[in-house]
Amino acid sequence: MGDEVSGFWRLMLYGKGPREAEAPARDLRIDVIRGLILLIIFVNHIPGNVVSFVTPRNYGFSDAADVFVLLAGISAAFAYGRQIDQRGLLVGSLKVCARIWTLYVAHLALFVLVCGVVATAIARTQNSLYMEWINVLPFFSDTVEAVINALQLSYQPDYLNILPLYIVLLAAFPLAYLAVRTSPLAALLASLALWQAASAFDLNLPSKPGGSGWYFNPFAWQAIFVIGIVMGRFATLGVRQPRILAIDVAAAGLLLFSAAVKLSTGNPFGVAFLSDWIEGLQMGVDKTNLATIRLLHLLALAWIVIRLIPAESRLLRGPVGTRLAATGRHSLEVFCVGIVLSIIGQIVMAEMSFALWAQLLFVAGGLILLIGLGLFLSWYKSLTARPVGVARERAATA
Repeated sequence: MGDEVSGFWRLMLYGKGPREAEAPARDLRIDVIRGLILLIIFVNHIPGNVVSFVTPRNYGFSDAADVFVLLAGISAAFAYGRQIDQRGLLVGSLKVCARIWTLYVAHLALFVLVCGVVATAIARTQNSLYMEWINVLPFFSDTVEAVINALQLSYQPDYLNILPLYIVLLAAFPLAYLAVRTSPLAALLASLALWQAASAFDLNLPSKPGGSGWYFNPFAWQAIFVIGIVMGRFATLGVRQPRILAIDVAAAGLLLFSAAVKLSTGNPFGVAFLSDWIEGLQMGVDKTNLATIRLLHLLALAWIVIRLIPAESRLLRGPVGTRLAATGRHSLEVFCVGIVLSIIGQIVMAEMSFALWAQLLFVAGGLILLIGLGLFLSWYKSLTARPVGVARERAATA
């Protein structure tokens, strides 16, 4: 036990750990959970539908966005961190830049599609309020200025602010990964210090119009991303989650506490001096600057999920897990389609006066479509993928 503890702290301080595996197996938990999160994001982006009332954000202080960013950090460590380790910083950074360009183009295409959907809805319904509802009024009032700001990522209509955050975080990945590889503990402390400074000194990237800053403050949300990088780095080194009963109890207790607070309309514990604090939690915690309770809840949730669902769990390879994994593997495509569907859903719900049957029908149809998209893309990729044996034979012949 003593050797394990000393080895862990040696890894945390100096980044020195066990020798990395030649080809670490793909962790299905990442794909399955990411697929589930994408479906939850679609549901939550249609305000007022009854299905959204049973999504996890109603039972805890963090939500799907927090998990999405954490998984982004883990996945980046697997995908690009290994490139940096094996082929150097330059090659790894070029891979990151290629992905950033893909995300940037996808974001701009999504921006145009959303504006087109809103314009179509206004033309059909003669209801110009949809421009204000989804915050695309600047695009229609001053198109040139809006396009320039959109190209600079400073103008982000509602529901189009996750990809810009991911772009900025991914741009910082090579430097963050080098810091984590050198000393995970130092990288975490620096990240947490920047997070706190962002809240204390109002550090944020500019947004236009309005100038209130990005909805997801990158200087704050980088803390989740860096934690994800550390988790991904440890996974490539073969580090397993330690079994510490005290942390298990604390994590489970925090999850139960958050559920009790979120499901209550008053103070569920009857402790008078906690009333103001609990009331503030029930009204909502700071999402822009990543309130401390959000981060703690996310870490507790991640700890319990990793503990309860091991990488070799049969649940991951069952019918549900297989479909969610296919959805999660094609996260960018599914996310973009889900955003467009959610905007259409908001308009449809409003025009149908939020009829229950319309809510259930549209949400169910959207979920089926997104899962079907993931399955189709996986099937199509299997058709176009070059067999390993054929590739080797052609290489040998050449």
